[in-house]
Amino acid sequence: MPHAQLSADLLIHGGEVVSVHTGQVWRADVAVTGDRVRAVLPPGAPVRAERTLDATGLVIAPGYVDAHMHIESSLLAPAEFARVTLARGTTTVLADAHEIVNVAGRDGQAWMIEQGRDTAQSMRWAVPSCVPALDGFETAGARLDDTDIAQMLEWEGVTTLGEVMDYRAVVDGDPRMHAIIDAARRRGVRLDGHCPNLSGAELGEYLWAGIDSDHCKNTAEVAVEKASLGMLLMLQEKCLTPEVVQALLDLPHLPDFCLVTDDIVVDAIVTTGHLDRVGSVALERGLPPLAVLRALTLQPARRLGLDDRGTVTPGKRADLVLLRSLTELTPVVTIAGGGVVGRDGAPVEGPGAAPEHPFGDTVRIGAPEAGTARWRVDLPDGDHAFRAMRVNGVDTYTEPDEVVLPVRDGEVDWPGRTAVVAVFERHTGRGGVTFAPVVGHDLGAGAFATTYAHDSHNLTVVATTEEALLAAAADVVAWGGGMRLVREDGTGAGLPLPIGGVMSERPADEVAEASRRLRTELGAWGWDNRNAFMSLSTLTLAVSPSVKITDRGLVRVVERAWEPATIVRATPAT
Repeated sequence: MPHAQLSADLLIHGGEVVSVHTGQVWRADVAVTGDRVRAVLPPGAPVRAERTLDATGLVIAPGYVDAHMHIESSLLAPAEFARVTLARGTTTVLADAHEIVNVAGRDGQAWMIEQGRDTAQSMRWAVPSCVPALDGFETAGARLDDTDIAQMLEWEGVTTLGEVMDYRAVVDGDPRMHAIIDAARRRGVRLDGHCPNLSGAELGEYLWAGIDSDHCKNTAEVAVEKASLGMLLMLQEKCLTPEVVQALLDLPHLPDFCLVTDDIVVDAIVTTGHLDRVGSVALERGLPPLAVLRALTLQPARRLGLDDRGTVTPGKRADLVLLRSLTELTPVVTIAGGGVVGRDGAPVEGPGAAPEHPFGDTVRIGAPEAGTARWRVDLPDGDHAFRAMRVNGVDTYTEPDEVVLPVRDGEVDWPGRTAVVAVFERHTGRGGVTFAPVVGHDLGAGAFATTYAHDSHNLTVVATTEEALLAAAADVVAWGGGMRLVREDGTGAGLPLPIGGVMSERPADEVAEASRRLRTELGAWGWDNRNAFMSLSTLTLAVSPSVKITDRGLVRVVERAWEPATIVRATPAT
């Protein structure tokens, strides 16, 4: 068609287009019709356009595609999540809803899909493969088997089996886990992985099962091993260690990889970014700009089987970001489906109405009382060595440690001697509880309670006093779920999460302010971790090394076995 006859809904003029295929950058205008790129034209080519957008001084690049993430981790409902992350350039996501599904089962997945259907952000979905995360070791609000998985993989928008976190079950030939994998393979969908530092013959078994990606933090040696075997590395921020980046750059050929967010809370999104933030970290660590851009666009689009996006090409979807340069990844303008949805990292529209949801009664326990929140043991009076969880200030890795505590009349006398983590089962109403000491941070008098606790989301409380434990837990139960810090000097903060105990129905700005205050107060309390929410919420993630706690007890993650609560070495009472 001659240029003089070309009509379009939108003309983006004055900018430069970047090719993620070749790395070339050239001056061009981009015409958009409907939700597609109509043409990439020489500057000034005649176009009859209803709207124009001046991109002078800007680079026109594809919108960002997040190939592995969890909407619930933002603490926002799907539509509000889409609104704020679109403005940061994330135009497509593959969302694994295993947080709400562990609470509400199939209904949780169906609700998420429905909520995301009308957003400007393209949402594709993964069916959670591990509900519960570690079957037989924890109490979740649902349990999905291979029949459930097979049926849910038929739902509209579902394209993937979500991360297979119970990698020990895969390697050890667990029948239930392999039945779930077989259901996904029969359907012909992608199988996403989660296998931190899995290596050698065991990695081979995991790949043999058909799982061909990993988004976990690995050593440089394991990252290279996985890449060399064709496993797609999905690198979130914590994976981009200097050692891993250098090891990949030292290879004869830089392997294809994706940049992903996995879990980012709303206050971090609005302050530092979403995929644009991960891309910036990748640049800071030394990855080449074109490789970073491809890992944000073309590579994840190909991973998801979305051949209609990830490139600025006629006929492809008009998901675009206008950037100041290839090293400044927060968009000046974001376009999704041909419409402007963000400017300078902020949404162009305000929040919508609070979503209706059926998940307000999922905390099925009363507030713990003094009589029900005691740490009771079947041990004689005396000082006993208890298995403790040692946390760190960098990541979510926990090591086994020990703390000696006195036992009197069948109760452990811990207040004033150690911090503890207590996990109260919230789903069935039975209300069982387990305790363990937590060491590694110097905490003041107080307690932090949360129902956002991966992945079964039981009520989890870290406390240094019994009074604070009861007070923090009582508030969270009264809210129908949430996070609450109580400090005995009178300070503290809280965030109700009434949607299944894992999401807020409030606008992003309100949730961001509450989570920011809570994060600050946690630091002042003494929980010294660069991602305090993640560190606290994964104390119960029984597939994340090395020792974790559930409502049923302590778990040796790598061995997929119970960890005895007490160490066989006791000092008799005197």
